[in-house]
Amino acid sequence: MRLISFPFVLSLLAGAGTLFAFAPFGYWQIQIASLALLFILAQRAKSSKASFRLGWAFGTASIAAGTHWLYVSLHDFGGMPSWMASLAIFLLAASLGLLYGFALGLAKRITIILQWPMTLILLMPMCWMLADWTRGWIFTGFPWLVTGYAHNISPLSGFAPLIGVFGIGLLANVLAGCVALIIMLRRPQWVAVALLIVIPLGGNALKDQQWAAPLGQPISVRLLQGNVPQEMKFEPAQIEASLALYREMITAKPADLIATPETALPLLSTQLPPDYLDQLSAFAKEKDSRLLIGAPWSTAPGIYLNSVIGIGNGVSYRYDKHHLVPFGEFIPMGFRWFVDMMRMPLGDFGRGDLHQPAFHVKDQWVLPNICYEDLFGEEIAAQLLAASDRHAPVPSVLLNVSNIAWFGDTIALPQHLQISQMRSLESGRPMLRSTNTGATAVINHRGEVVAQLPPFTQGSLEASVQGTQGLTPYVRIGNSLPVGLAALVVALLWLRSRGRSVYD
Repeated sequence: MRLISFPFVLSLLAGAGTLFAFAPFGYWQIQIASLALLFILAQRAKSSKASFRLGWAFGTASIAAGTHWLYVSLHDFGGMPSWMASLAIFLLAASLGLLYGFALGLAKRITIILQWPMTLILLMPMCWMLADWTRGWIFTGFPWLVTGYAHNISPLSGFAPLIGVFGIGLLANVLAGCVALIIMLRRPQWVAVALLIVIPLGGNALKDQQWAAPLGQPISVRLLQGNVPQEMKFEPAQIEASLALYREMITAKPADLIATPETALPLLSTQLPPDYLDQLSAFAKEKDSRLLIGAPWSTAPGIYLNSVIGIGNGVSYRYDKHHLVPFGEFIPMGFRWFVDMMRMPLGDFGRGDLHQPAFHVKDQWVLPNICYEDLFGEEIAAQLLAASDRHAPVPSVLLNVSNIAWFGDTIALPQHLQISQMRSLESGRPMLRSTNTGATAVINHRGEVVAQLPPFTQGSLEASVQGTQGLTPYVRIGNSLPVGLAALVVALLWLRSRGRSVYD
């Protein structure tokens, strides 16, 4: 059988087209249509191997198109040859694409053996969602642009506080399966039509449900965006300029909370000028402000952490990043040669604990996360739940500090903002974002961007932020409902199929 066929090419194109379903484009309908086409092609495939190839092609093209901006960090900043940077992105996408190949291959095999009639609207959607979920943890996880993220502005966003981004992804897959079923049979199917009506209407109705209540009084915040060029950030002259810049920006005006981007101070804590933090502490005390400052922190010789330092009136606080970026913050075994090829200040950071306390700011408790830690909604939910179970102060405001200048002026910035919006929807908490080049923003507890600085500008975003209390169903149960249900159905059908045989 030919490896390259017309259905294979269609799958590649459909997968690449899903790029336009996510920010900054927001045409989520394209995703539904693309998945519907994929499911039709897989259903018409003559074997599970053919379905595997279709799933792999779609998944690989989708991931490669959605994360093409990795080229900027590898080539422009890392100095990697263009061919090698392109190959590295393809190999990443192709490796993760195998998950989607296995998903459709398994669904097709079960269908061939059992002739299960609900393949398009249940089995394929469930297998596809399980591939999304697996991508969220395998090899430490890279769930960037999994299916559900396209729907922070669609009717399905109302389901986020209940079932999270993977649950939303499952519902999107089901809608695609319903469209595929109607097209394949060339006549309306009452189950498919009913689901196409009920699921979006249910999501819209759930948007009016209040899962969180205000906590205390709002706080005034200033979120700083230094716009320090990445190619200059670690140059000796720029290091001194950055220290002066952020000292000036922090002390320019008081606020209940002032936050800087990730590694705004580009020196280890042991390398800072002796009076630098003392000056900031004196300002915080005089103006009754609280500061959260991104800086690498050294706890002992040779041990350093990607941290956020909290400074206030007599307050000492530190949050240490716990979910590290492979190759960027730790080097996987056997890949030192790959990192050595790049001209980047990379190394192995220490890991913070998953459960760390929040930072007290007047009536609110602020829980930081650093850079792509906000991709992992189940970890943020676990932190909120753990604080409640321990009868500790439950965070009422989330704060993401990032420096994704590594990816230049690309769609990585609005994509990351969209991810933060999903975390607000899931948790019922406002999310503050302080970034080096963008997107510095304030997101309310309903996932809406209420204030934002223009990207690639230097400035301070001022806002009044109301924290919230109460735990959403998603915070309480995480991904258990959608993942557990899908895994159970697929496992039962697979076990049933093992008792039969077919030459496929």
